[in-house]
Amino acid sequence: MTKRIAGPEIERLIQLLARLPGLGPRSARRAALHLIKKKEALLEPLAAAAAEAAARVRVCSVCGNVDTTDPCAICADPRRDGSTIVVVEDVADLWALERAGALSCRYHVLGGTLSPLDGVGPDDLNIAGLVDRVVSAPAERPVSEVIIAVNATVEGQTTAHYLADRLAGTGVRISRLAHGVPVGGELDYLDEGTLAAAISRRSEFG
Repeated sequence: MTKRIAGPEIERLIQLLARLPGLGPRSARRAALHLIKKKEALLEPLAAAAAEAAARVRVCSVCGNVDTTDPCAICADPRRDGSTIVVVEDVADLWALERAGALSCRYHVLGGTLSPLDGVGPDDLNIAGLVDRVVSAPAERPVSEVIIAVNATVEGQTTAHYLADRLAGTGVRISRLAHGVPVGGELDYLDEGTLAAAISRRSEFG
């Protein structure tokens, strides 16, 4: 039986921190102790920010991004090029591409990739929403290009081919990121220069 080294509130804090990406139990304990030591400077502001985010964060009904407004700031920005939609797996990938600053376009977050072994099929992803955005775009503001910017994994490539098949016949140009994105690489871990180069050197899908 593991001995309790602190009160239940602190143990709960450690357990929650341990669920964050990149943090195991040991790192979570160090992080919790640091927060507690810096209670007024870090812990209390963090708790307030987390509570406010929990109350206000919304998932954009148009693209699947997260923001405090719906539609999100990107979808609501009239300066964005609505003729181009960049399809990404996750919100982290959207943010990574935005940091690269290579395009001023619209996005679409799938919410993952197709993975039959894990029971993830087309209906589990935001694929129907993407097709609807393409075919339902007004005639005066049509979607002319869909850039498939999924990760270069087996699941990502399977998803890319499925999207290309679903969008075939819509008349839109379907492109993908250049091979500057390494196989097995994830967009969120790439530097801005690599992402910008991959966007600018994108190629026709197929």
